[in-house]
Amino acid sequence: RLRHTAIGVNFRDTYDRTGLYPLSLPSGLGVEVAGVVEAVGAGVTGVRGGDRVAYCGDPLGAYATAGVYPADRLVEVPDGIGDEDVAAILLKGLTVWFLLRRVHEVRGGETILFHAAAGGVGLIACQWARHLGVRLIGTAGSREKADAALAQGAAAVILYREEDVPARVRELTESAGVPVVYDSVGRDTWVASLDSLQPRGLMVSFGNASGPVEGVRLLALASRGSLYATRPRLADYTATKDDLQAGAGELFDLVLGGVIRATIGRRFPLAEAAEAHRALEARATIGSTILSP
Repeated sequence: RLRHTAIGVNFRDTYDRTGLYPLSLPSGLGVEVAGVVEAVGAGVTGVRGGDRVAYCGDPLGAYATAGVYPADRLVEVPDGIGDEDVAAILLKGLTVWFLLRRVHEVRGGETILFHAAAGGVGLIACQWARHLGVRLIGTAGSREKADAALAQGAAAVILYREEDVPARVRELTESAGVPVVYDSVGRDTWVASLDSLQPRGLMVSFGNASGPVEGVRLLALASRGSLYATRPRLADYTATKDDLQAGAGELFDLVLGGVIRATIGRRFPLAEAAEAHRALEARATIGSTILSP
């Protein structure tokens, strides 16, 4: 059992709340939390009362003052990383880890397109890509958000409300396009993402901020140069304890080394979780949003 100290807010939470991701009711809400172990069940090893730990994923229940979680899904929080920072980066940082290190292992010198570059996931991706020597082209909805992404390591940012994204990608890549697009926006950016890829490029759709992608035509992949497409989930890349610990360990090492820093744009008390969702869905946030229990 954990006493919660800081709660992360994620787009996943809005999908669960609206029914885009169907839940079996009654259900809690929230998939990312930092806390202190208050008690452990019989036979539990590896954690004990008083340990600082964090959790992300299923089962839901982070939007609370305390919760009970599977012990083998907890990760130890190193000294030197605060609870709010953990709640701001664990799920989002693990998302960047599996995208850049597992789905398509980016290489130094490579150029990639990453949508929503000023969001909680996007700003971590900017920092991680810069660390790996990768040229990240981001998209953002305002100059303020573009400046935030550039400050965190993006090589260039396209203002998608004002500019033609595929055309700007071609300009920035000398007409070549990019080998991979990471897209958490979904419906609104699907076609533009495909049109930004080079032949045999990979489309990674990992979110639905504008709604789910529907009516996909496989011929659309063929006509653009034998493209690949995948819809990965963090849960499948951290399904084993070893994978979870490997991802968290790599993330925390980069945080302790100063490579990745949490950007907390908004804080809300737990009682105002609805307002936090409204801000997130209105795309009125930069970086991560957290709740205080």
